[in-house]
Amino acid sequence: MKIPYGISDFKSLRKESYLYVDKTDYISSLEEIGSKYLFFIRPRRFGKSLFLSTLINYYDLNNKEEFDELFGELYIGENPTELKTSYLILQLDFSGLNTDSKEKLYLSFKERLRQTITSNLKKYSNIFEDYHTVINKLENLEDISSILNFYIEKVKESGQKVYLIIDEYDHFANDIIAMGDSDFYKEVIRATGFVRDFYETVKIGSKEVIDRVFITGISPVMLDDLTSGFNIASNITMNKLFNEMLGFTEKEVRGIIKKLAIDIDLNKEELLFELRKNYNGYLFNKDSRERVYNPDMVLHFFSQWLMTGDYPDQLIDDNVRTDYGRLNRLVANEANREVLEDIIMEEGIVANIITRFSFDMMYDEDYFVSLLYYMGLLTIGEIRYGKTRLEIPNHVTRVIFWEYFERRLKNQYQISYDVEEMAKSIWQMGFDGEIKPFLSYISENVLQKLSNRDLINFDEKYIKLVLFSYLVTSNLYRPVSETEVENGYIDIYLERDIRMPDVKYEWIIELKYLKKSERDKLAEVKREGLKQLERYAASRKFEDKDNIKQALIIFIGKDEYELIV
Repeated sequence: MKIPYGISDFKSLRKESYLYVDKTDYISSLEEIGSKYLFFIRPRRFGKSLFLSTLINYYDLNNKEEFDELFGELYIGENPTELKTSYLILQLDFSGLNTDSKEKLYLSFKERLRQTITSNLKKYSNIFEDYHTVINKLENLEDISSILNFYIEKVKESGQKVYLIIDEYDHFANDIIAMGDSDFYKEVIRATGFVRDFYETVKIGSKEVIDRVFITGISPVMLDDLTSGFNIASNITMNKLFNEMLGFTEKEVRGIIKKLAIDIDLNKEELLFELRKNYNGYLFNKDSRERVYNPDMVLHFFSQWLMTGDYPDQLIDDNVRTDYGRLNRLVANEANREVLEDIIMEEGIVANIITRFSFDMMYDEDYFVSLLYYMGLLTIGEIRYGKTRLEIPNHVTRVIFWEYFERRLKNQYQISYDVEEMAKSIWQMGFDGEIKPFLSYISENVLQKLSNRDLINFDEKYIKLVLFSYLVTSNLYRPVSETEVENGYIDIYLERDIRMPDVKYEWIIELKYLKKSERDKLAEVKREGLKQLERYAASRKFEDKDNIKQALIIFIGKDEYELIV
């Protein structure tokens, strides 16, 4: 069984014996909800492209002869709908357009549309009479609406219907927003902008030719601005029925493990525990009971496993890191940066999820937080008193945040450190049971370089964030904040990373902070901290663990600390 990591072509997966998790029951569910025009968004690398490819192959009238081969053993193959293999498929992908200027965006948008329709006419050349002449006429059309209207008219003459699929509908809009160019955005999308003209043409075409529409992206950034131009689509992004349509459920992950026979070499429950901690946690409807795994990350894990027979050296796919590099652009705004760092320290935030965006809202806190949710950096957590708490979904996402914070400190304060020396200090914690070298290194090279402005919000949580951001430079530990035990919540639990079984010492750390003006409280804080450590160490969680080290760390201002091990 081959792992389809990075492969999103349904036909290739089915014909070349790749692993495929059957999601085809959702095809009939999409038909049954009533609306023919659907809008559905998920984070990047969450399986959207493969699902679209599945829809394309199911509905494409050119696939009649291959239908049984592609779908025969799947749910929809055994329970087909009347609409199978009945449409011309027009798929548009708006990623990679030139956003250097309004003129260049218009030209690249127009040429993408023209090229896609030209390919479509060739694909269905048996349907369009004298399609060579048709293509020549298409080449002479000068504007976007004319090109699309020409195609609609030709399909109408053929007596066929179109299923329009639009992928990455918001890609170019997100690029414009990242540049902060409000006028650019408004000119192309609002009022008489060509993007709105395009969707108005789609709306007109839906009366006779465009029978179904499926639009995907990563945020609802243009929905508010396109309302009058395309107000027929139903947003099913947060519909409970489709919570698990993309992503893997626990049952599906267990099925993958069974198919790959990985549980022969490793305890299955231990493996599931690791996968759950690192990749699970996503919820897209507050009333849904099941959280889903990020499918790209799971497939990355298994593809690495099959190559090496062991846990991958990197739990985070480098492609995911690249995608979340957008985070740096989003926090160029000072208010957004402060909100983000509060989220990282609190591991979440109470906020409303906004279902429609416009450019004018981009600096509002709710917009920014909602965008983090749609990017997959936050997910629905607890619902209390009617309020939604959005939370960081899993350990891998926390690491992405910690890496961001470490880069922010490095760039803002020109912090440089010897990577080898830092790694050595962390290894001394793991193999020698010595924590002081690491604390001294962080104190001298990071904390003491912070500005007085940072000290305004300086507390245990801020220090913890700094420690975590540098601890993850090594793979020795998985830092866990506020671990619950029967006697309270441990400030920091440095849990041995499963990829480093030889690490000798794990750590329970109680962290305290005093302003220099509060130094007279030191003795009292010390007594209380030691009592807390004693209670935590006596919990059942550590009964079967050897070599658990305890440390009380009391920072006094940014220059001093006391350590009791």
